[in-house]
Amino acid sequence: MTADREGGRVDGRLRGASPELVAEAIRDRDPLPGTRGFAGVLSSSPPSVVESGGPDGGGRVLVRDVLGRQPLFVEADAADPTCPESWSFDRADLRHPAPIPAGSVVSATERDLRWSLPTPAASDPEPAQAAVDAAIEGTLADLAAEDAALSTDRLAVAFSGGVDSALVASAVPDAPCYVAGFEGCHDVAAARAAATAMGLDLRVVKLSHDDLRRAIPEVASATGRENPMDLNIAVPLYLTAEAAAADGIDRLAVGQGADELFGGYSKVVEPADDDRVEADTVRGARTETVRTLPEQLERDVLALRAAGVEPVAPLLDDRVVDAALRLPGELLATAEDRKVALRRAATGRLPEAVYTADKKAVQYGTYVSREIDRLARRNGFKRRMENHVGQYVASLLEGDV
Repeated sequence: MTADREGGRVDGRLRGASPELVAEAIRDRDPLPGTRGFAGVLSSSPPSVVESGGPDGGGRVLVRDVLGRQPLFVEADAADPTCPESWSFDRADLRHPAPIPAGSVVSATERDLRWSLPTPAASDPEPAQAAVDAAIEGTLADLAAEDAALSTDRLAVAFSGGVDSALVASAVPDAPCYVAGFEGCHDVAAARAAATAMGLDLRVVKLSHDDLRRAIPEVASATGRENPMDLNIAVPLYLTAEAAAADGIDRLAVGQGADELFGGYSKVVEPADDDRVEADTVRGARTETVRTLPEQLERDVLALRAAGVEPVAPLLDDRVVDAALRLPGELLATAEDRKVALRRAATGRLPEAVYTADKKAVQYGTYVSREIDRLARRNGFKRRMENHVGQYVASLLEGDV
């Protein structure tokens, strides 16, 4: 059992925050109360929950933070989802697992969407950048302090060489860094260059087709996701974490959330001309991407835990989320650059070649997407076939290939 950032405990009932802090967040309807996410059960509602007029006014309640940073599941047909046998952090523990929606407080009789993603007005550029700088500095300092305090839990960093993971690694320079990929892929080359520039210990996990064939069923089982896109993303995370766990690593620090919060996607740049988003402003398009986080994080956290490590996501700290949501469009994405504010916050912490480096999505940067496609075609699932990779995955899960 390890301590979380704000002093709560990570145990079998509530992860990521203390009962007192969560009770206050329920009472105040505070979506960002100062954690990196939380989920679990309050076994008996503290007075602040009762006073809030929350579900049932007392008794057990299940909670999950506004961004779903901690997965939480209930039996879909449970009469009382708060009973110990009716909920779990691990979907594999349940017969018919259904995720608790992010931002929810659930009692035996009621489901209350207690917290919604804040949509604050944009701050002026100078104070907005200063707030991001302070939030990044604070959460990275906390990561360093945690690593020093939890001496029996070994920490490593999932490292792609981009600004997100490099910022995380800068806080714990003695922690080993891991990158996975096929020969010649972008992520391994970028990670090697960045690790050399930063003086980091980089460990390269060389992937093979055998790794993919083995990992796909394991990841699908852990996450409940069988579609190619989810597997293309989760499989390299899983294989990276698996290699770290084999080396005795307990916790894996990741850069998740930075692309969504800080405008890292191309569709955010000119949203009015991009049919991938409904918004017509940079800030609006960024908000759309942030709202995809609960589903993405559920997949990633379950995959990493299945590999044997506990993920740590400092860039999803409430302080960082709050500061990022207040950024004006010009500090998110422009025609010339993306994640503008985050790159500026990295100035002084990272070499220029690292904080300005381009980043590819993990499924492309590792070549995992390309190689799963190649496996599908080698096994007779040609591109002319509808959803040929999906058909290959289905046959692999059924043990037919």
